[in-house]
Amino acid sequence: MTVNAQVLIIGGGAMGVSLLYHLAKAGWTDLVLTEKNDLTHGSTWHAAGLCTHFAHNPTIQELRATSVRLYRDILPAETGDTCGFHRSGAMRITTNPDRMDEFAHVAGLSRFTGYDLQMLSRDDVERLHPLARTEGLLGGIYEPDDGHVDPTLATNAMAKVARSKGATILRQNPVVAIRYEGDHWIVETAREMIRARHIVNAAGTWGWEVGHMMGLNIPSVPVLHQYLVTDTVPAVADRIAKGLPELPMIRDPEESWYVRQERDGLILGPYEKDAQPWSIDGVPPDFGAELMPPDLDRVEHIIMAAMARIPALETGGIKSVVNGPITFTPDANPLIGPAHGLPNAWLLTGSSMGVMEGGGAGWFLAHWMTHGAPPMDALAVDSRRFGHWADRDYRVKKAVECFGLQFGVHYPHEERPAARGKRTSALHDRLVARGAVMGAAHGWERPNWFSDHPGDEGRLTFRRANWFPHVAREVATVSDAVGLADLSVFSKFEVTGPDARAYVDSLGANRAPKEGRIGLTHALTPAGGTLAEFTVSALPGGSFYLTSAAAAEEMDEDILRARAVGLDVAIRNLTDAWGVIGLMGPKSRAVLSSLTDADLGAGFPWLSVREITVAGIPVRALRVSYVGELGWELHAKREDLPGLFDALEAAGKPHGIGCFGAYAMNAMRLEKGYRAWGADFTTERTPAETGAGSMIRPEGRDFIGRDALLARMADESRWEMVLLSVSAGDVDPFYSHVVMQGGAPVGVVTSAAYGHRTGQALALAYLRRRGLREGLTVEILGRPVAATVLETPPFDPANERMKA
Repeated sequence: MTVNAQVLIIGGGAMGVSLLYHLAKAGWTDLVLTEKNDLTHGSTWHAAGLCTHFAHNPTIQELRATSVRLYRDILPAETGDTCGFHRSGAMRITTNPDRMDEFAHVAGLSRFTGYDLQMLSRDDVERLHPLARTEGLLGGIYEPDDGHVDPTLATNAMAKVARSKGATILRQNPVVAIRYEGDHWIVETAREMIRARHIVNAAGTWGWEVGHMMGLNIPSVPVLHQYLVTDTVPAVADRIAKGLPELPMIRDPEESWYVRQERDGLILGPYEKDAQPWSIDGVPPDFGAELMPPDLDRVEHIIMAAMARIPALETGGIKSVVNGPITFTPDANPLIGPAHGLPNAWLLTGSSMGVMEGGGAGWFLAHWMTHGAPPMDALAVDSRRFGHWADRDYRVKKAVECFGLQFGVHYPHEERPAARGKRTSALHDRLVARGAVMGAAHGWERPNWFSDHPGDEGRLTFRRANWFPHVAREVATVSDAVGLADLSVFSKFEVTGPDARAYVDSLGANRAPKEGRIGLTHALTPAGGTLAEFTVSALPGGSFYLTSAAAAEEMDEDILRARAVGLDVAIRNLTDAWGVIGLMGPKSRAVLSSLTDADLGAGFPWLSVREITVAGIPVRALRVSYVGELGWELHAKREDLPGLFDALEAAGKPHGIGCFGAYAMNAMRLEKGYRAWGADFTTERTPAETGAGSMIRPEGRDFIGRDALLARMADESRWEMVLLSVSAGDVDPFYSHVVMQGGAPVGVVTSAAYGHRTGQALALAYLRRRGLREGLTVEILGRPVAATVLETPPFDPANERMKA
C-alpha cells in the first residue's frame, strides 16, 4: 500500500513529534510520522528531562524557552493532561572568575531577550540550595523559570494534539530505503511505501543512517551519557515532609555535573572529559529502548566531587543507573533546516538536549517550512553550517570534544583544537611560517593574527586578550604601508548564461552592476529579512562573479540554485578552486604597479573589476576594501596563489609590507561601520534596518521579499542599527551585550572590537526604537559603560583613502 503525504517525518522522539504537532497546528494536512520502534525510543525516553533558559545565543535560548512554555502551559491546557513539568528553578555555581564573567555576559543578553537570569553571591547559593556546601564558591547564576519535565508525557501530549488534527503516526515501522523520483520522495518502510512532498530526518540516534539513505553526510555521533538516581535521601524527604518547595537544579560546570531532585531522592548527571562514542557508523538493528550496562568507574571522580559539594548525595544509595546514547554535533547545537542540495528535504536532528530543545525546535522548523524562512536568525542551528569537509574523523573528534566541554567556558574568540586542518588554502604553510595564529572558518584554516613567537596561541579571556598589541601592529602596517591577507575562505560562485544579468538583477534588493563594476546585493526572505549578502562583480561577456561569507557556502549555493529555476543560467561553485589575496594600504598601488602593466589609476576606479596579469599570473582584480584603505582583492586559481603571494611580498618589502589577519580586519571594518553577514545582517532584520538602505533599489524590478521589505521600511516600529563608541576601559567588547537606557533594555550589540586607528572601542548594535541617542549604556560583563552613537564612521567617513 502507498501512503501519500505532504510531509513525512522520520523519527518519533521529542523533536520529530514536536514538528508534527506544530505543522498540524499551522494547518498543514496529510502529515505522517514514522517511527522505527515506539514514540520516545532512542534517547528521549531515558532523558533526565532538564529544561533551561540558559544559553549563549538568542536563538538557542528561544528554542529552550519555547519548550518550557509548551510543556508547562500550552500542552496541559490543550490536552487536559500534565506533562509532569516541575518549575524548580536552577542555578549554576562556580569557583572560576572567568565563569563569573561568562555568567554576567549571559545574564546581560537575557535582559535583552526578556528572560530573568540573576547573578548569585555565595550567600544566595546557600539560601537557595541549603543542601549545598558553599566553601570556595565565587557565586553563580540563577534561572528561576527552569525546571524538568517527564519526556514521555510531553512527547505523547504533542502526539495527542497532532492526531486530533488529522496527523498520522506509524509505529514499529522502520525506514529501509529512500529515493527521490519526479517531485516526490519515495520512502520504503517495513509496512508501507510512503510518497511525500517533503521529508524530514528527525531520527536522532539514527540520524546519520537516515541521512545516508537520503544521500547526506549528517555530522552527528551518538555518545554515551550516564546519570544515576538515588534512593530516598533523608534530607530531601525531610524537606518534603515540612512542605518546603522542590530544590532547584544545581550545576557545577567546573566539576562537570548536575543534580536535581527526583521525588524524595536525587539525580546526579556527570559529564566526563573523555567521552565514549557509540555506534558511529550505524546503530544495532534491534536497538530501541535499551540501555548500556553502568560504567561508573569512568565518572567516579566526578561523583566524588559532587558528593563533596552536596554531601546529602552520599546518604541515598544508588537506586538505578541510566547509561544511554545522546547525539552530539561538532558544536553541540542541533541541525535544523534545509538539507543542502536536496529538494524539500529537511533536518531536525543532532540535538544533545532533545527534550530541552525539542518543543522549540519543532516550532522553529515548522515556521521555516510554512513561511519560507526561519522565525529567528538560524546560523547557530542551520543544518548547512557544516560542509563536505565534515567527514567521519571530524564529526567523531568534535563530538568527543563537545561532550567533554559540555560545561566548558564559552569564551569570545575561542578556537577549539579538535579536528582542525580540514581545509587549508594554498598559502597555509607560508602564513604559518610568518607567525600566523590560525582560527577555523567553515572548516578552513584562516589567520586570526600574527605572532613573533612560533607556537604562540591566543589566551582565552573575556577581557583584553594577549593578541591586542599584535593586532595593533598589523593595523598600523595596513594603514601606514601595505598589508597582505589570505581571503581564500570566501565562498565564490560564477554565474554564466544568456539569462545571467536578468538572474542577478532579480536575486536581491540591489540591481546588477554594470559591466566592469562591483555591487553589493542582499537576497531576502519572503518577509524582507536579510537572507544572504553577495559581492557581485560584472565580468566581460555578461557573466558574473559572486563572493560571500565563508560560513554561508552551502546556504548561499542553495539560494543561488533555487532562484535560478526557469532561467538559462549555469552556476559554478569555485570556492575550493580559487583563492584570494587582499592587498591593502596606501602603498598597495605602488606594490601592484611594479608587477603589472594594467592601468591602476583612472582606468581602475574604486568598486570596479578587471582581468589583469600580475607577475605573469592571470588575476581577477577587484578594487574593493573591507578595511577602509586603498586596496585590491586579487582572485586567482588555487595553484597560482603561492607564486602570486611570493611576488607581492617581494615587491612590497621596500614599502614595509606585512601580513594581517581576521582580527585586524574586523577592527578596521568596524571603524568604517561596515556590517557583516552572520553577525550584523540576519534574517530577522531588513537591510534598511541594518543600515544598508542605500543599496536597496526596488524600482522597476521584482524580487523575493520586495513588498514585505517596502512595507517594513515604512513601519514606524522598525529597528535601527547604530555604531557606538563605548567607554569600555581594558575590556574589549565583543557581541551580545545589552544596550540600556533608563534602566530598560533597548538594544543588543551584534559585533564589536577595539579600533586601533581611532583609539576607540566600537560596537554595532540594534536598537528596538529608532532615534534613541541620549543616556545609552552598554552592559559589559555586568558593568554598565557609557555609549555614544556615532552618526558617521570615525575613520575616513568620506572614503577618501579608498578612492585615492
